[in-house]
Amino acid sequence: MKKLSFLVVCAALFGAWSGCNRYGKHVPGNILEKLPYEARIELLEAENDLAIAIDRVDEAHADMLRMREQLRRGKDRLKEAEREVGAADDANSKAIAQLAVTEGEARVEWLRARQRLNVRDQDLAALALQCAQARFEQARLTASRKAKLEGSESYDPKDFEAQVKACDADYAEQKNEAKALEKEAETARAAWEQTRSVLAKKTFDARASPFVE
Repeated sequence: MKKLSFLVVCAALFGAWSGCNRYGKHVPGNILEKLPYEARIELLEAENDLAIAIDRVDEAHADMLRMREQLRRGKDRLKEAEREVGAADDANSKAIAQLAVTEGEARVEWLRARQRLNVRDQDLAALALQCAQARFEQARLTASRKAKLEGSESYDPKDFEAQVKACDADYAEQKNEAKALEKEAETARAAWEQTRSVLAKKTFDARASPFVE
């Protein structure tokens, strides 16, 4: 199995968050232990956002695994089409098999481009989780200071606010960089669909063709 990126490993090791999170300012547990019930209620929205971010990391990783399986099947289909070229006993069958090879190569290229985008999405989801954690810590500090808990006064709210802004800026920058991968995947998909259409026409009906999905 392909190794997960550093950010995703960090997200998976949530219990050791401060060891790998680039935005690791947090409110110590010994302060939060005294947080009254009504103050904890105010943290629910931030907690929900954090839970959603964790789920998104899982979804992004699952998307990558599904695409990996599709890529494996695409390579198998390409090998099958290549064998058909050698096994063809007439010009028409050979022409169709060759078109199937072209279609299969374009399919694999698209799947590879889509997988590169999936890996990027996985990293973005992990970074979004760090940002959600930073917002959660900011909310916890706000609640602690509002409740005038001992020790909370030693933490500057501006530091936590700056942490959130820095993480959000980092996320926006990386998301913008991912646009190139999105365009690459769209171009590869269009190229595959074109070869798929040619093959479908050659075989008269894509639904009846053993080469076209």
